[in-house]
Amino acid sequence: MEKVKSASKSFTAHLLSLMRSARWDILAAVRTIIDAGGGDDAEDRPLAIPDLEPRAAKYALESYVNRKLFQGFENETFYLEGSLSSLINPAEFRRDCFTQFRDMRGMDPEQLLGILPRCPFGRFAASKYLAVVHAKLEESLFGCGSEQRRQVLAGAHPRTGFYSEFLRLAKAMWLLHLLAFALDPAPSHFEASNGADFHPRYMESVVRFAGGRVPPASVVGFPVGPGFKLGDGSVIWARVYLIPRAPPSASVMRN
Repeated sequence: MEKVKSASKSFTAHLLSLMRSARWDILAAVRTIIDAGGGDDAEDRPLAIPDLEPRAAKYALESYVNRKLFQGFENETFYLEGSLSSLINPAEFRRDCFTQFRDMRGMDPEQLLGILPRCPFGRFAASKYLAVVHAKLEESLFGCGSEQRRQVLAGAHPRTGFYSEFLRLAKAMWLLHLLAFALDPAPSHFEASNGADFHPRYMESVVRFAGGRVPPASVVGFPVGPGFKLGDGSVIWARVYLIPRAPPSASVMRN
């Protein structure tokens, strides 16, 4: 999970640097990206983000990236195929996942996809790139009719700095998925809800507070990254952006 967190931060920072170089209004741009990236499915609808302050923009963008990447994580192929191997022969499937994890861990994703562009990881990387970097975003960053997008749609993997940065994130996510499905039982992932009370057993704040203590009455402004519950009962914290709890309205106080 640490690899995914690090790669997610790095890709988000790269995306933000491109936006700043283009002299975008970062807060407005982040909200537009999130709104334009939603789909019709309940899981793919735009995340409800409260009014942003400047320091929250990078976390909101990272939240958007993670939300797209983790969609389908609970399925053995991210719903890219209709395979039922994990149900038909679970022990063999777990062994295969761990073997793939071990073999791929030291591979350079660009070199791998240069040889096998349409391998399962290649299809995963392409599908997630198109989901995260939707057409409007790519057009704004790289111009209308981006050659990079045409290559991805055609099943190729561009040799550009931006796509290479994304591949590092895609590889980290793919390895996490393989490792999760190699475990028995597989861990379950969860996401904090907007407005939920901060719970230190299940959450960590992405913002560091003075003295290392979260202020009382803090609630989740929006989730940044999911957490995991492991089979032995241990928990990997969900990452959250915290905001102060809103005071009760005057009408509520009168009642």
